[in-house]
Amino acid sequence: MTSADLAGAAGTGPDDSLPRAERAYQHLRNAIQAGQLPSGTRLREVELAATLGLSRTPVREALSRLESEGLVVNEPNRGMMVTRLDASMVSELYVMREVLEGTAAALAARHATDVEISLLRDIVQRDLAIADQPDKLAANNRLFHETLHRCAHNRYLLKTLRSLHESMALLGRTTLALPGRAQVSYEDHIALVEALEQRDPALAEQITRRHIQQAYKARLSMWIEEQSES
Repeated sequence: MTSADLAGAAGTGPDDSLPRAERAYQHLRNAIQAGQLPSGTRLREVELAATLGLSRTPVREALSRLESEGLVVNEPNRGMMVTRLDASMVSELYVMREVLEGTAAALAARHATDVEISLLRDIVQRDLAIADQPDKLAANNRLFHETLHRCAHNRYLLKTLRSLHESMALLGRTTLALPGRAQVSYEDHIALVEALEQRDPALAEQITRRHIQQAYKARLSMWIEEQSES
């Protein structure tokens, strides 16, 4: 890994007022999520510290935290590396996402307040102003799904979904950059909000499951292409 791999993350990273270990963690996690540190990338403590302008101690703490989340692994004779995903792991992530997010949508149809549903619609509408900016679309997409999860009003489901989405960071760059994918996602989200407004749990779950299935197909296509190039 070269310092260029972290250039984007270091240039647009978290607030400098944060504790150093937290800053290092956020820099690295953001770089993994953005695909700047792809799966299998070696993470050398000295090099990371120099790139981020930090001492080795906060970097070591950040790597330990990322390891506990499953985003990096410590391999014998190789050291710390971004966790490698294989096809079965990608499939397993999306299987769980379909089940859990489908459940969250059904619960949201029952328990979300009118204000919360209105907020979800507002979040979806923001896509129209950033339709040609995949990174901003990805951030807004995460906000939509995180808000949907909270709308389920189930603390245990929320905790499980947060853990799952930590692992999703390993998938790297967003599928919303693929041709036509952003429009499909927008239409799915609008349909989901309408199902919530109708207080229809079965329809909300059906739309969400279909949405995740389509996302998986797009992700698998991207993953196969990336593997052929590596």
